[in-house]
Amino acid sequence: MNILICDDDKAIVDGIAIYLENEGYKIFKAYNGLEAIQIVRDKPIHLIIMDIMMPKMDGIRATIKIREEKNIPLIMLSAKSEDTDKILGLNMGADDYVTKPFNPLELIARVKSQLRRYTSLGSLETKTNVYKTGGLVVDDESKTVTVDGEEIRLTPVQYRILRLLTANAGRVFSIEEIYEKAWNEPAINPENTVAVHIRKIREKIEINPKEPKYLKVVWGIGYKVEKL
Repeated sequence: MNILICDDDKAIVDGIAIYLENEGYKIFKAYNGLEAIQIVRDKPIHLIIMDIMMPKMDGIRATIKIREEKNIPLIMLSAKSEDTDKILGLNMGADDYVTKPFNPLELIARVKSQLRRYTSLGSLETKTNVYKTGGLVVDDESKTVTVDGEEIRLTPVQYRILRLLTANAGRVFSIEEIYEKAWNEPAINPENTVAVHIRKIREKIEINPKEPKYLKVVWGIGYKVEKL
């Protein structure tokens, strides 16, 4: 499982990370609320450990933003011990609260408790038909495509092409392969047809189609969605 640790004190982040990595968790690190929000959007995070007092965006505001999109466990850290601070954090969406300085073993126990509760309630996202590369998300259950949270309208053929490439991010598909899989028929001179659809997809998903971030041409071979 993936855990995000967010604290402006690098030593605290690294220290917590060592303990959690020894327990088999994969760790992502952030040093302010803005970085935390971006990681949660880009990566499949299963639990967050969030400090309150941080530059750029504090933990309270970051928690509010994250709760607009995600319902994953969040443990809040703070050097403050007053009940009012704990209540504020819990009211803003935190699931648990740990006051600094803390015993790392206690924090690990709280992490495991939150993850057990999360998975036993069935809240853990287990969709295997959601394909994500950076800000590009193809949800094959709802047949929707979003880029940085904004829904993109595609034709059925455009959708099938993008789903193919995103589900196999990093793999290069030839024009013939793309045509046969998207149209479900043998490819006969498919170059222009596929090229037109690729151009239309780029116009819709790329901020700057002339400098594509996601959909790449591999000259002389075919196309791929870049694995970010």
